[in-house]
Amino acid sequence: MSKPKIYIDGKEGTTGLQIYERLGKRDDVELLLIDEDKRKDTEERRRFLNAADIVFLCLPDAAAKEAVTLIENDHTRVIDASTAHRTDPDWDYGFAELSKAHRAAIAGSKRVANPGCHASGFISSVYPLVARGVVPEDFAFTCSSLTGYSGGGKKMIAEYEDAERDSRHDSERIYGLNLHHKHLPEMEYVCGLMHAPVFVPIVGDFYKGMATTVMLPGVDAHIVHDTLAEHYANQNFVTVAPTGGDENVIYANTMAGRDSLRLIVCGHEEQTIVTALFDNLGKGASGAAVQNMNIMLGLEETTGLTL
Repeated sequence: MSKPKIYIDGKEGTTGLQIYERLGKRDDVELLLIDEDKRKDTEERRRFLNAADIVFLCLPDAAAKEAVTLIENDHTRVIDASTAHRTDPDWDYGFAELSKAHRAAIAGSKRVANPGCHASGFISSVYPLVARGVVPEDFAFTCSSLTGYSGGGKKMIAEYEDAERDSRHDSERIYGLNLHHKHLPEMEYVCGLMHAPVFVPIVGDFYKGMATTVMLPGVDAHIVHDTLAEHYANQNFVTVAPTGGDENVIYANTMAGRDSLRLIVCGHEEQTIVTALFDNLGKGASGAAVQNMNIMLGLEETTGLTL
């Protein structure tokens, strides 16, 4: 039996390189590699896109939309790591742990939208609570999310690793101050909310790791914990810590290097927070993309990934 042919369009970017790193060690798939001098050649890309069984799109939104139009057959299946299709009803959302329906849709899908990093933290916490009626759809959600600087791609990585960098990079940086972050439509759409949360992203002076915290005033922490623990029982990639967490502090880079996500519920009867701990390049991007590929190919979903 021939191996599935995989093409990464945009392999040179941070997400593409991480996918390549995970797949390059495997002998159960065949990677199609375009010549470096032709990676922006439309006709050569068209040839590779149509030769693949599964394509990863690791491109800016406009380029991802263009790439889809270059596919001229009905067998090439696409996993898009950009923002372009995450709220498109014709695409399946690639977070298998949300429900049996999500997992089944991914398994049979031709078009999968890979979740965003900050959005993965928010949605993993909020989706089960709304779906199970613990929190209403019109709840006034607020969320902060601390990420390592690799979340900003090559430009931000270079900025933080520059020996002559601004000394203020030693501290955390709050950004997205217009409160129109690109992940907000995804958070609202996937969770079925009546309005978007107030969301504040923060970047810190560490390479990778993410801690996304959702504030739930007036919601009982024990109910939240029990709901999430039941929802994610027996999942490989999403686990729930004991109430209050595994220790009495939370470090944002705890899950760096892993492709799994850990939910931590803290609080009491009147005040609750849920923190999603994961690697922004793992379950927040490339690890999730490879997991989706495994599901689409009918492989063990943990193949080639680190828990």
